[in-house]
Amino acid sequence: MTEVETKEGTPSRLSIHAFSIGIIPLPVYLILLLVLGSFIALGKLPTDISVMIAVLGVGGFTCAELGRRIPVIKTLGAAAIFATFIPSYLVYAKVLPKSVVVSVTTFTKDSQFLFLYIAAIIVGSVLSMDRHVLVRGFLKIFAPMLAGSLAAIATGLAVGSAFGMKLHDIFFFVLVPALGGGVGEGAIPLSIGYAGMLHQDQGLLLARILPSVMFASLTTIVFTGLLNHYGRTRPALTGYGTLQIGEHDDIGLLNAQPDSKIGPTEVAAAGVTAVTLYLIGLLGQTLFKFPGPITMLILAILLNLARLVTPNLKAGAYAYYKFFSTAVTYPLLFAIGVSLTPWEKLIAAFTPATVVTIIASVAALMTTGWYVGRLLGMYPIEAAIVTGCRASQGGTGDVAILTACDRLQLMPFAQIATRIGGAATVTVALALMRIYG
Repeated sequence: MTEVETKEGTPSRLSIHAFSIGIIPLPVYLILLLVLGSFIALGKLPTDISVMIAVLGVGGFTCAELGRRIPVIKTLGAAAIFATFIPSYLVYAKVLPKSVVVSVTTFTKDSQFLFLYIAAIIVGSVLSMDRHVLVRGFLKIFAPMLAGSLAAIATGLAVGSAFGMKLHDIFFFVLVPALGGGVGEGAIPLSIGYAGMLHQDQGLLLARILPSVMFASLTTIVFTGLLNHYGRTRPALTGYGTLQIGEHDDIGLLNAQPDSKIGPTEVAAAGVTAVTLYLIGLLGQTLFKFPGPITMLILAILLNLARLVTPNLKAGAYAYYKFFSTAVTYPLLFAIGVSLTPWEKLIAAFTPATVVTIIASVAALMTTGWYVGRLLGMYPIEAAIVTGCRASQGGTGDVAILTACDRLQLMPFAQIATRIGGAATVTVALALMRIYG
């Protein structure tokens, strides 16, 4: 539990009021447990937003707090892993009450608040960045991404074949899903394309693909947690969320300013801006089938580069980003674990050949990103983390990966790695499947 500090920075006297579970004060946490338990006992857990804030807050911060308390693995991103995979297992084991599962699943899928979260993180971080740092970072990040992807494929083919797997199966059913950009943007389009060309059932192919997607994302979470721990011992290797060596973006500068200089008007303006850019991206995706988050990202970058972001809006965007990263991340991961992460699919990935192949591939991906990024003047830890997002479980995976290493400000670069890299991977894979399927 987190102990409250006084204004002078010294711990307040020990009492029940001096602790919290995540951001929830302990007295409030205990009251929430009692009230929510009563609703569950009555079998009438509502799905309105107020109740869901309480359910996801209690669930997410409880799991994260457990991850923070376990020695050794707490430095490996255990808070994010626990917040995602403990609820997934509880659903599988039928420990989580059915009313909770139904309410959380309904709310998560109907509200699509994952996209509100991603919009807040992307727009908030992009608008807060220095424009020169922004453009140089995006131009440079493609090199480690491409080199890392090629290294991951070569390593995976070599390791998988050493375990007796067929090269065809390794490439199309292990490596391509792992690098395909997640479930909605990667696994589902792949399964549909494969089904048409192989004349097989799309559902069965999706079940075959999903474990690689999920285990690759889990592997990346663990590796980024390790990198975060290593960065604390070798601070020269990390920018703590800044990509370019010797540069500091506006996020760091704004973080040093007192919160009192950022008012509710500026925060609200940033929120409306984020929602507006999200809606434009959604409209573009509906009309042109181009990924909405990428459109949103490009528009945010253009606004910053064109100097259309006022200092007040920059300050508001940073506060908006900080609110979502602090208050919404673990509740969101809990919701993802309950509704979008089937435990049985994750466990299905644990065959020796597939496990070793994916671990070796992700290691090669991130190691190559480290060295290529360093050659291009990037902090190697940040370059490796962003490159590792090539193997994430889509937007949900990016959130978990960057939360595990406490670098959510890298979300714009992570989205480039996941969305554009994933789309390119799926396109090439379907073209090759048509030839070699």
